[in-house]
Amino acid sequence: MWLERILVKLVYEASNLSSDAMNALIYGIQDGGVGLAKNIRNEKPTKFHLCGFISNDPSLKYTRLMGEKVYQPDDDLVHIIDKLKIQAVLISPMQTERFRDNQELQDRIISSGAKIFMFSGAQEWDKDSTPQLKEVSIEDLLPREQITVDLESVGQMLTGKKILITGSAGSIGSEIVGQVAGFKPSELMLIDQAETPQHDLRLMMAKKFPDIKTETIVTSISNQERMEHIFKEFMPDYVFHAAAYKHVPMMEDNPSESVTNNIMGTKIIADLSVKYGVKKFVMISTDKAVNPTNVMGCSKRICEIYVQSLNKAEIDGAVNGSTQFVTTRFGNVLGSNGSVIPLFAEQIKNGGPVTVTDPNIVRYFMLIPEACKLVLEAGTMGKGGEIFVFDMGKPVKIADLAKRMIRLSGASNIQIVYTGLRDGEKLYEEVLSEKENTKPTFHEKIRIANVLEYDYADVCKELTDLFEIASHFDNMATVAQMKKIVPEFKSNHSVYEKLDS
Repeated sequence: MWLERILVKLVYEASNLSSDAMNALIYGIQDGGVGLAKNIRNEKPTKFHLCGFISNDPSLKYTRLMGEKVYQPDDDLVHIIDKLKIQAVLISPMQTERFRDNQELQDRIISSGAKIFMFSGAQEWDKDSTPQLKEVSIEDLLPREQITVDLESVGQMLTGKKILITGSAGSIGSEIVGQVAGFKPSELMLIDQAETPQHDLRLMMAKKFPDIKTETIVTSISNQERMEHIFKEFMPDYVFHAAAYKHVPMMEDNPSESVTNNIMGTKIIADLSVKYGVKKFVMISTDKAVNPTNVMGCSKRICEIYVQSLNKAEIDGAVNGSTQFVTTRFGNVLGSNGSVIPLFAEQIKNGGPVTVTDPNIVRYFMLIPEACKLVLEAGTMGKGGEIFVFDMGKPVKIADLAKRMIRLSGASNIQIVYTGLRDGEKLYEEVLSEKENTKPTFHEKIRIANVLEYDYADVCKELTDLFEIASHFDNMATVAQMKKIVPEFKSNHSVYEKLDS
């Protein structure tokens, strides 16, 4: 009877096995690995054919589970995968973080030619559900910790309120729009000067959030009269300011536009927020604002200086207003428009070469949704005047990122070409300058930077001079004035280095 049952089970499993089912190993046994194995065996038709497990538990070495052998991560996995003709390695849902941190294991699996599948999104593991597995991208493999946010507090701030978001069609802005819309604000005012992306955002809002009254405006934040009209008519409760020119080489060539859009635009939005009684103004900044080596980073540092000095001026009574100004500062976000990962993916698709500026260049990365969740929580909990710094995790060497993307693609003949640092670029980004330190906050991933305070009247005078100089499109004179406002701005690999001598 026992043999008969085994035979029936094997015949049943074989009948469910699709002709294109992939031979698979499962990484992880406890915490979902066995449940995952049962799920893939019960699928009709079966997409994966279970051939074994990979476990970190040394006591399970040489044992069998569900009739299949258990292997160790330090075994010769490349040989085992080749011998068993393994086409896929499935990551147990509760072992995702451990797998992300084990780059050596990832590289061995990738070099074997097997594909890696993980759970899509931050799914809750349910042993009774069919697992939604997807083939990994490079973003899935970068080591990072799961970020949780106090969504209840965010909801209390945003639900039923009127929210204005600048830069709404950008990578960060559009994600903020989606997350804010989920808290059911009464109205949304979305501002961006990029017509086509803004139109795409308009269609998304109509499809996903038809019950939220939304206006999508195509205009520039540096248009004083248009911004005044929008604020006067809309009267927002909260402003999320994500609009900015962000590409370092472009702003090195166009410092006057960086001043006009990034700095003047920020000043216009901030001043109108005070004038029309906005409760809280949350500005998106960058790690490039710390000890800036380029025009773009310096422009964002000047924006930080202005909104902080304006917040202090309100407190001191020099400016009549009660708007709380909060700044959030973080590094690169994965997959943002114009970022390195989409560029590498396109170069690999075209057969290479993959271009990296320098073999030693490193950057911090964070997922767009995670960064925006932290923006919302910082905006919720901030009292005004703070610069919130996000813990970006471990820095990533860009050359290693390129090599792993090439291996992950399965290509073997794509070269990496080093092109040299671009104008204004530095090998590594800082989150805090040497003169700054931080203090903890309500969230382990968010800290407050202690920065120099600036007098509001002095800042206003210097900005007036800067705007006048920038209006004549004299690049050297414009950058010289920026360096006067931010003395720690030292140009790197740039024509403006002569101003530092």
